[in-house]
Amino acid sequence: MASVEYAAALKQGRRSYRSAITKGEYPYLPVLDEMISYTEVASVENIGIMDIPLSKIVGTKTEGRSNAFAHNFMPLLPETSEFGAKWSALYKHQINDGITDPIVVYEFMNQFYVQEGNKRVSVMKYLKTYSIPATVTRWVPKKSEDKENRLYYEFLDFYEVSHSYAVCFSKEGSYKKLLKCMGKKEDEVWSDDDRMNLNAACYNFELAFNKAHGTKLDLNVSDAFLIYVEIYGYDKVKDQSKQEMDRLLQKMWTEITLADGGSQVELVQNPEQIKASLLNKLLPAGTPDTLKIAFIYMKTTDTSSWAYAHELGRLYLEQVFAGRIETIAFDKADTDAEVEEAIELAVAAGCELIFTTATQMINQSVRSAVLHPKVKIYNCSIKMSYSSICTYYARMYESKFLLGAIAAALSRTDRLGYAADYPIYGTLANINAFALGAKMINPYVQVHLEWTKVKGANVRERFKQDGIVFISDNDMIKPENASREYGLYAKREDGTLENLATPIWHWGKFYEQIVKKIFSGSSTEADAQKGKKAVNYWWGMSADVIDVICSKSMPCETARLIDFLKDSIRSGTFQIFCGPLYGQGGVLQCEKGKSLEADEIITMDWLAENVIGKVPELDELTEEAQALAGFQGIRADESGGEKNTGVQISEAGENGGNQ
Repeated sequence: MASVEYAAALKQGRRSYRSAITKGEYPYLPVLDEMISYTEVASVENIGIMDIPLSKIVGTKTEGRSNAFAHNFMPLLPETSEFGAKWSALYKHQINDGITDPIVVYEFMNQFYVQEGNKRVSVMKYLKTYSIPATVTRWVPKKSEDKENRLYYEFLDFYEVSHSYAVCFSKEGSYKKLLKCMGKKEDEVWSDDDRMNLNAACYNFELAFNKAHGTKLDLNVSDAFLIYVEIYGYDKVKDQSKQEMDRLLQKMWTEITLADGGSQVELVQNPEQIKASLLNKLLPAGTPDTLKIAFIYMKTTDTSSWAYAHELGRLYLEQVFAGRIETIAFDKADTDAEVEEAIELAVAAGCELIFTTATQMINQSVRSAVLHPKVKIYNCSIKMSYSSICTYYARMYESKFLLGAIAAALSRTDRLGYAADYPIYGTLANINAFALGAKMINPYVQVHLEWTKVKGANVRERFKQDGIVFISDNDMIKPENASREYGLYAKREDGTLENLATPIWHWGKFYEQIVKKIFSGSSTEADAQKGKKAVNYWWGMSADVIDVICSKSMPCETARLIDFLKDSIRSGTFQIFCGPLYGQGGVLQCEKGKSLEADEIITMDWLAENVIGKVPELDELTEEAQALAGFQGIRADESGGEKNTGVQISEAGENGGNQ
């Protein structure tokens, strides 16, 4: 029996050898001693005895027996050799008694190289065992700015608290993301149960990933595991059986393949880009006569200006399609569990279309979309790469540009104020658009930037102390706490306040055009790209989703100028972010004659040269704001290095941060 198994292992080894030769690759096991000879080692650490994943054992410590194995650790020597006999004996011993003696390995850059026990590793890999006991010595390379080196030092920080080799990520920041998904602080030491749960979850996921032919993807198994955890939640993942994980992974496989392809996001910037189709993939039954739609809000429409704006959109939609649609609104969906409950209630009520109106709902939206593939779910967010749902947002920077022009035209000084909230995707574009609009009218104007979500911030008092009269503040007001300090206003020393203009989020216009497309029997761009790209509807003034309402007391000349600019933006004849554009310190951000692409606007991480202020550090933000730093925003790892904003933020606030 053992000899038959050796013959099968030998066949696998020779197949791997031939494949490597065909591809021009080295066909044998890599040798650590050769690699270390041209690497500067910072330290050598004795880790002790522990179970290590067999998938991370990739080579041998010395050259010795390296040529006896193919690159996949399967044997290459004949069955009649002494090597073959010993391998067969080890196989028989493992089947009858189990191999318990630890092998001896060296760990370098999160991979293992065998000093003693190569044949044991070969047998266990042949049997597709997950782990093997080993005595581990770690060689730590000298720290450098090389990406692989930076990743490894991130792993070392992770290992310091976890003492686990279960994951090995290829993207910077992933270890911190996993800790956050697990609900753990970065300096929190793990228990044995914590480590055991992660190892078991990774093992089950690897089986499911391999069963789905994940090894054919460029995406490694740990990166795919993190995507899975982000969607389903670690508390659920750690308790899932192999069968359940296999089933759920199959349901969300399009998200894995999307990430493997680079997580491309298709930005649909105008309603005209929605493609018609002979077959309505959104609602397979054909053109519907009626439609039931659910809206899900964080907080309530009385306590949240963001929820209130979407509620106005829902009411507008009911007026436009009176008698043809029925809508249901769910509020106080502030946690994943509450969002899940609201979606399940909506599905049970027969809703075919669901709008989840806050970025924080994105993960549960994806989970629910996977479980209910016939229900279309839209989430209000930007720059999110999921194909099971589609996302939507608005180009608020267009309105901010007009507010800047109005402020500079009416101000008698060269100093304007801008109150921002969360430093996330879109916020810096809004700030810079305001600054550019103001500078177009007054080349000497300066925009003083303050953040409302910084600890101890008293933004309006700061503006008063600095003598700043014209201020861009919150976009909207909360119904239960009405205030005139919103939009663009002038607040003078005597306390009098004059509202000048306000930006408008007209979500009803967006909802109207999506529903019209459904009633016409057409599919949306999201359906055409499903499983290929993530689709984000990013509409502005040209779609009537964004607008500016001006005070009737505004000078007619200024009003004419704003109308002209608005029409120019709406028609596309005027580009706001057209070079030359300079950031703080005179850094050229866009050359003359060129315009920033949409993705460059969304991910903007610099402040215009006439902005006085900075982006706050993460620890400067309030606890509420820090708690929101996980979904949508500027990610330093996307460009391979630190951004110049002074903070790495990745989650939108309740109102998307667009003040």
